Parts: sequence; structure tokens; C-alpha cells
Amino acid sequence: MHDLTGFQRDILYVIAGLDEPHGLAVKDELEDYYEQDINHGRLYPNLDGLVDKGLVEKGQLDKRTNVYTLTQRGRREIAARRDWESQYVDFSE
Repeated sequence: MHDLTGFQRDILYVIAGLDEPHGLAVKDELEDYYEQDINHGRLYPNLDGLVDKGLVEKGQLDKRTNVYTLTQRGRREIAARRDWESQYVDFSE
């Protein structure tokens, strides 16, 4: 995950947390988080990049809507990132 941008990492986390992660749902979640519009020209190339890296699979929900799911590798990368973060940040105290 070290070669991903922060935006790409955020996309992975959003996909992991949605029941039906299609492009517009991912976009809406990111817009809520960033508190600004996310244009298609930013979102979809980043989604495709995550597919190319083998972290996300792209399928079709219907003829017009793509659905995105984490691959096993994508889940491992998120888990590894969370383990790494927990070395530095621990709010359980």
C-alpha cells in the first residue's frame, strides 16, 4: 500500500465499508469526507488504477453501473496498513 496515494487508500476504505460499492456511492462517501466535489475524472482513473494493482475487482451491477469489491490482496493491504498505524497511534488508553 506504500505506493498508493492517500486518495487511493481512502477509496479502498470506502469500498471496504459499503454494502454495494458502485462508483457513485464511492463518490458520495468521498465527497462527504473531503467536503468537496469529487469529479469523475479524478475518481474513475483512481478506481481503475486500484483494479490494475489487483487491490479491487470491477464487475457490473447492471448495464450502466459498475460495482467494485476488494480482492483478498486489497483486504490484506488494509489490514497491514492498520497494523502499521497502530504502532504509532493507540487511543485505547
